[in-house]
Amino acid sequence: MTLDVETVIDRRRLRRKITTWRVLAVVAALLAVGFLISANDGATGFLAPKQIARVSFTGTILEDRAQLKMLDDLAKADNVEAVVVYVNSPGGTTTGGEAIYESLRRIAETKPVVAQFGTVAASAGYIVGLASDHIVARGNTITGSVGVIVQWPQVTELLEKIGVEMKTVKSGVLKAEPSPFSVASPEALQATEEMIEDSFSWFRNLVETRRGINISDIPGLREGRIFSGRQAKGHRLVDQIGGEREVRAWLETQRGIEADLKIVDWRPADPGAWGFSAMAAGIARSIAVGGAAGFAEALTSAGNSLLSLDGLVSVWHPRES
Repeated sequence: MTLDVETVIDRRRLRRKITTWRVLAVVAALLAVGFLISANDGATGFLAPKQIARVSFTGTILEDRAQLKMLDDLAKADNVEAVVVYVNSPGGTTTGGEAIYESLRRIAETKPVVAQFGTVAASAGYIVGLASDHIVARGNTITGSVGVIVQWPQVTELLEKIGVEMKTVKSGVLKAEPSPFSVASPEALQATEEMIEDSFSWFRNLVETRRGINISDIPGLREGRIFSGRQAKGHRLVDQIGGEREVRAWLETQRGIEADLKIVDWRPADPGAWGFSAMAAGIARSIAVGGAAGFAEALTSAGNSLLSLDGLVSVWHPRES
């Protein structure tokens, strides 16, 4: 009877050892795949070579936490020699532009940052470009639109025609104002205008400080007009006309970045991605940046994944005729 008990205990111990080794083998394979993926997608894995990182801001500019986390990782990545900021955006939220601007300026403390403008880089898109040390735009890039806007629909007449009356009880006359369901009072309009002027003052000072210009000296800039890339260069809103070739040349001649370094596109982690490759790459990134603590955080995050245009706007859009 004693022998049987000892045999059962030994078997249980053996099972635990086998389970432990299996788990370690899976983790090792996961990390190996992650490091290989990291070397190809711009992460900072052990196999990742020296590179120029390129981050793209296309479409509407928003305050995206995954995007900001990626920029923080870029600032810490020792294998990244320089950062190219590609902008093809009509703008977005002012806070989104502000958050990205601040993140890029932190990167610029240790690495050269150069902006490359695509078809359009206006308003909050231009704010993103202002964070760079050098701006390259196409001759026909649409840029500028320095300003802030708040818009809301006015549907009071429509509601009256269909027989709908909105009833509101609120703590103060400026609460939830302006509202589409009532005509804005002079006090509400004044408060909104003051907020717009405050944000515009911040945007204007940013342009003047970063570009070394007086905004009032450029016809239409204070009024929010747009410019072609050639016009923008003439007004010192951008530095150079061109594309990737000019970006590389500037990095080489002005910042001493090797001409043959590969440009690697960095992208924010997809919070909805829970596949093996995505999880492996995420763990690899976390280890490279945060060591053991990063590994623990990544595993927790991966486990959770397996289980489970408001505000002030700086955006250019053409008015329909």
